Amino acid sequence: FGSFWTNGQICSATSRLLLHADIAPAFLDKLKQRAESIRVEDPLTKGCRLGPLVSAGQYERVKAYVAAGLEEGAELLTGGGRPSHLASGYFLQPTVFTSVKPHMRVWREEIFGPVLSVMTFTSEAEALKLANESEYGLGGAVISADAQRCQRVAEGLECGIVWVNCSQPCFSQAPWGGVKNSGHGRELGEWGLENFLSVKQITTYVSPNIWEWYNPEQPSKL
Repeated sequence: FGSFWTNGQICSATSRLLLHADIAPAFLDKLKQRAESIRVEDPLTKGCRLGPLVSAGQYERVKAYVAAGLEEGAELLTGGGRPSHLASGYFLQPTVFTSVKPHMRVWREEIFGPVLSVMTFTSEAEALKLANESEYGLGGAVISADAQRCQRVAEGLECGIVWVNCSQPCFSQAPWGGVKNSGHGRELGEWGLENFLSVKQITTYVSPNIWEWYNPEQPSKL
């Protein structure tokens, strides 16, 4: 959902998946089934769950990322092309890459399309390291049945928004914003109001001593 909702054309899309190696084979089998079950249609068609990309330029851009992923050695689990039943329009199948490496463009860059890149990890520390090596830091999620692990990882992720066992809910009372190259400041909540305020500092000197540093009666010695 976090990757394919709005066709991935959203700043907070969770388009990188870090998956524990122990569950990867079974998880990827289910992920492939889920991705292939997403109904790609004209958005006005009843039951549509994935529409077209927003423009021809963006369509070509996302296709170029798919080509780059294959060229750099990632494996295509599913998707990557036009749905066979849609002969025209900027439609792209839900796409999942596996065997992704940290240097690959599909991992390092923001795609803004229905493309999910998957890497595996073996320890919590490794997962946090891989997640935090990104130059971006808007939204992230941690999915686990271990509440304490969720808390540790949520606190360790270098991003402005973290979802626990879900993805993408947004509340007007909570601050929205990122760190690193994902922007400055916050929207929503009382933190968002601060962007419309101008803060002034006024300092009053109350010491009985004269505010004086350069005293002509006490010249400094060279």
